[in-house]
Amino acid sequence: MADHKLSSIFLVFATIFAMANAQGLKLDYYKTSCPEAEEIVERITKQYVSHVPNFAAGLIRMNFHDCAVRGCDASVLINPTSSNNKTEKTAIPNTTLRGFEIIDAIKSALEKKCPGVVSCADILALASRDAITTINGPWWEVPTGRRDGKVSLESEANALIPSPFSDVTTLKQNFAALGLSAKDLVVLSGAHTIGVGHCFIIRSRLYNFTGKGDTDPTLSPHYADWLKTRCLPIASDSTSFVFMDRITPKVFDEKYYTMVTQNRGLFVSDATLMTDQETKSYIETQVKTKGSTFADDFAVSMTKMINIGVLTGSQGEIRKTCGAVNQ
Repeated sequence: MADHKLSSIFLVFATIFAMANAQGLKLDYYKTSCPEAEEIVERITKQYVSHVPNFAAGLIRMNFHDCAVRGCDASVLINPTSSNNKTEKTAIPNTTLRGFEIIDAIKSALEKKCPGVVSCADILALASRDAITTINGPWWEVPTGRRDGKVSLESEANALIPSPFSDVTTLKQNFAALGLSAKDLVVLSGAHTIGVGHCFIIRSRLYNFTGKGDTDPTLSPHYADWLKTRCLPIASDSTSFVFMDRITPKVFDEKYYTMVTQNRGLFVSDATLMTDQETKSYIETQVKTKGSTFADDFAVSMTKMINIGVLTGSQGEIRKTCGAVNQ
């Protein structure tokens, strides 16, 4: 782990400082204002993820969904209120997010130690990294100093978060709008090596792909048959799920890419990565080399992602609780 951590530091070093310095973020931002901040985040995150490893996938997904809308400003954490009953949290892509209780527990502990100092945006960025390392995944530096946003709109989340039904052209456009490349797209999609996919998202792919009661022909027939034993054609079922990576579902490795090359990508957005030369080439290389660069590539792409549109300095605020803007 130490050697891998060291290699990740060197790989992301230039990226971190090119991006972070330009946006007012820096390593050890809380060194004097809240010295134990990062230690507290790590300790509580590990407590939760050690008990429920799937929280790691939940936090990475939450972090991406947050950064995709108004940048990494923790706007995805804001609860609906009487004055705004449709926040990002109520958007369709976010109804299956999990891990909010981890962020709340961390924030509560930090408020007792250093009231009004550590932002929810920084907590989410740090906890996502610590969750992945807890399951022996890659490590990356997280510069801090983010501020929390004050605006959270369901409509923006519905419009801006990349869809599991999108083709690769649309996905590349989505990522480009965030300052991310096609390589970042295929690398970050690799996070599907852990976690689950809900059946209601793939039900049409299994039972009514073109409106004629058919199955998506690009899906492996054997895999489709297996999925149908887990995801029944019950429209009201919104809770059933399957692992995204059936080979090693709880291990952060390259086996997601193996699934995709075998036409066993769970979502259309997974399968479509094989229709673009750049993303296909990356996938095939990781499969051939047993993920030789995947962990380090993931660290680099995450470093870019957590710096999207951050608020710093006097922008935004430091929320007292992560679920509500300050009054």
